[in-house]
Amino acid sequence: MQRRSLYFTGPQAVEVRETSTTPSADEVLVETRVSAISAGTERLIYHGQAPSDLPADETLEALQGDLSYPLRYGYAAVGEVIETGTTVEDKWLGRTVMAFNPHETHFSAEPTDLVVVPDGVEPTEAALYPTVETATTLVLDGRPRLGERVVVFGAGVIGLCTIGLLASFPLSELLVVDPIDSRRERARQLGADVAMPPDELSADRWDDDAGSDGADLLYELSGQPAALDDARAVAGYDSRIVVGSWYGTKPTTLDLGGDFHRDRVSIESSQVSTLAPELRGRWTFDRRTDTALENLTALPVESLVTHRLPFEDAPEAYRLIDERPEDALQVLLTYR
Repeated sequence: MQRRSLYFTGPQAVEVRETSTTPSADEVLVETRVSAISAGTERLIYHGQAPSDLPADETLEALQGDLSYPLRYGYAAVGEVIETGTTVEDKWLGRTVMAFNPHETHFSAEPTDLVVVPDGVEPTEAALYPTVETATTLVLDGRPRLGERVVVFGAGVIGLCTIGLLASFPLSELLVVDPIDSRRERARQLGADVAMPPDELSADRWDDDAGSDGADLLYELSGQPAALDDARAVAGYDSRIVVGSWYGTKPTTLDLGGDFHRDRVSIESSQVSTLAPELRGRWTFDRRTDTALENLTALPVESLVTHRLPFEDAPEAYRLIDERPEDALQVLLTYR
């Protein structure tokens, strides 16, 4: 059938094009209701700051190919199954589902690639499932411990969801660093003990007679390469820095002199498309999905949505994210 799909066609250029999709025998056809824009990753693509030869996502069928223009992208689409292939059970008809699929009015997918939206969860909430799944993975990878000092750099939607999950742990302190005042206030509402702009952060705040200066666990979720060096500067002995940001082609300068080696600081990457090797003995993707769905209903995700724009106004949505980050937190595209 005919559909309309969003394409990134060049730096700061997006357009809606007519395309088509036909579900195969083992697929369903989904009519999209809402999709969430990932301000971090999609802004890099919008600015041409994603490596063009890098696979979009080798683990997702809907995102095959590389990141060169023109490009269909996005991974948070929620809609209703309106047609089933000949080998798909009829019970799928009418179900509300979430898919890691680009922004478009309709799409075809195998049922195994869909997340069934639980009863009581609104489509706008379900569109933030990938965000909550990422936050869940970040907490699993960080392994927060009793009494630790935890710092989160970046209070965008992923940062805020991560903060909301971390707030349930018996930490010594949960500190958030973000330059935007409104985001710092949201972080406090979600459970941060302290929220401050980057220029106020100093490792001196943790000096004590026991000599355990610095933070124990740090998350870099701001998307700004300079924040990684800020994290390293306040990391304590035997601390862990978890990097959830993807910088694309933006260069990163990191000071690994001084006490970095003596302090035995670990810098780890985190990525939602895989499970950490040390977790695979007990954790599966299905278990993480179940946990993320529980977290989706526990967190006030709908309060993070600041703007809803019709799909046809997608160019305006990306300009909003790019030019007014102090106003735009989570932007959704609506299809009805």
